[in-house]
Amino acid sequence: MTRRNGRKSPFQSRSLLIPVAVLALLILRGQFPEWFQSPDVPPPATLEEGTYRVDRVVDGDTLVLANKGRVRLIGADTPETVMPNHPVEPWGPEATEFTKRFVAGGEVQLQFDGRRQDKYGRFLAHVWVDDRMLEEELLRAGLATAETDYSYSAEAKDRFLAAEAEARAAGRGIWAE
Repeated sequence: MTRRNGRKSPFQSRSLLIPVAVLALLILRGQFPEWFQSPDVPPPATLEEGTYRVDRVVDGDTLVLANKGRVRLIGADTPETVMPNHPVEPWGPEATEFTKRFVAGGEVQLQFDGRRQDKYGRFLAHVWVDDRMLEEELLRAGLATAETDYSYSAEAKDRFLAAEAEARAAGRGIWAE
């Protein structure tokens, strides 16, 4: 087919169609990487301490990594937002939004302290971005309660209790009247 002016349309030429299609796919892959991931990839059986890319935030205290590993924060419990047959709890959406902003750069450092996994198969870890620990920051903001009944370091428990006490004294978040 030719145009009225006698020239062929660039997209009618097969030599241009393939490179244009490849370029379009590369652009889409960069913008929407989740479209190109296999949904059947199982989560990892183990994780080592190190830096990981966050795929999404489930709620204030649970993350899904790019490798499909689910991470539950050690020592901080945020109000529920996604529990089946359970209403969204007060301050839950704020805790989820706080966590999303905290990990907005996409990469976190995981530090293990005690048991590696819970009964749901989630990895139990302290989550760091630069020199800030997510659990401690959630507690300081009044968006979580400290969980000290679990087995993890006394140093972390002391940090978490101090951050929770600071939020209580200031009446932040869940401690507001």
